[in-house]
Amino acid sequence: MAPGTNDTQPADPKDDERVAALRRFAAAGRNWRRARLAGSAVLLAIALTGGAIAFGASGKGGAPVAASSAVSPAMLASGDLDTTIASLQAHLRTQPKDSDSWATLGLAYVEQARTKGDPSRYPQAEKSLARALRITPGNDQALAGQAALAAARHQFAQALTYADRALAQNPYNAGALSSRIDALVELGRYADASKAADLADRRKPGVPVFTRYAYVRELRGDVRTAGQVLRQALSTATSKGDIAYVSAQLGLLAWNQGDYRSALDHYARALAADENYLPALEGRARAQAATGDRADAIKGMELVVSRYPLPQPLVELGELYEDRNAAGDKAKAEDQYALVEAWIALARANGVNADLDTALAAADHGDKAEALKAARAEWARRRTVHTADALAWALHVNGKDKEALPYARRAAATGYRNASFGYHLGMIELADGDRTAGRAALTGALKLNPGFSPLGARAARKALEATK
Repeated sequence: MAPGTNDTQPADPKDDERVAALRRFAAAGRNWRRARLAGSAVLLAIALTGGAIAFGASGKGGAPVAASSAVSPAMLASGDLDTTIASLQAHLRTQPKDSDSWATLGLAYVEQARTKGDPSRYPQAEKSLARALRITPGNDQALAGQAALAAARHQFAQALTYADRALAQNPYNAGALSSRIDALVELGRYADASKAADLADRRKPGVPVFTRYAYVRELRGDVRTAGQVLRQALSTATSKGDIAYVSAQLGLLAWNQGDYRSALDHYARALAADENYLPALEGRARAQAATGDRADAIKGMELVVSRYPLPQPLVELGELYEDRNAAGDKAKAEDQYALVEAWIALARANGVNADLDTALAAADHGDKAEALKAARAEWARRRTVHTADALAWALHVNGKDKEALPYARRAAATGYRNASFGYHLGMIELADGDRTAGRAALTGALKLNPGFSPLGARAARKALEATK
């Protein structure tokens, strides 16, 4: 396909326009849950991509983007993806057989989809990476890009295959080494993921590998080592993007352990490096809510979802609305939950497996039967602590507590310290008739992270009070 076709059209509407389209779509009569999601997703995708920027479009100020030399993947870490993409597009207009630049463009689209919360970028990434491989079969950077794309779409078995193919061409490809760890983690192969992290550390030590190694350790309950590795990663970080990323990871680790003061300090450092860094903005709002600063938490989470309407912050904002005062604000909360379903429909329309997002959101705030269906489908694909927890909770809310209990226990089996998992386990134990085990799990969850969820923490305390 020649330059100027859909291989390189970034479809980059302004953030506020994209979110406004999401909100208009989800708010149409508030009967989203009764709509047929497949047809609705098409309409939503049209709404979100209506402001597409053509290949070679003007840059800031209206001046044409000048053609540049081939851009290396390192440019993706520069922090200005829009400029990177525009430069690559301009270069490829004059050098359409540059397979490395096609591969880098594909990677840039994957990163843009992640940072903007817009899965409509994924088909563009797919076309660019395929173009690179047509020009140069075996291009390791393009194969690594396909691994990253598959992982972003939650197609983790495919991600592992592509990562292995890339590493067969270049054993030192940093992207492939990282995607291989990600895929193994998300497939629940934690021992293999640990070995993959060790291998990556020998071949390409650096921030991407350090942060993944830390997460593998955290999943096994080794929070101390995870923190040490993240601090090591931060000490080696030089770019603003890396500083923001690692600091936010340290913030999340601290928040998971109920250390809100440290979490807020880490998020402040992340935002000093990049004031628009989504995970830090979201994490700060979450920590503010946990410390009782609900007004600032709501303002912060509103800012997050106005820019990036992703499922988790949408649910968290909805729960903050519900928990804002004694009466709550159920109507505003329902608007956020409807937006989750809108995002899920858009994601599915662009090739993303959204079953885990569906299960987690719908179990508490949507169609419980749909939550269970999605959770079972996700468990059939991959058996992680997160899918075990999601399936356990979906079974619980559907009244299937005996079936739920083994999954809830499996979610806790690796030692991963997660208060939400403990809360789910405790509620399931109580529902199954084991008062002692249920109270122990709920008490442990609240001791670990008493502000893990506005509504979940309240429900845990209420259950403990009721079972004295």
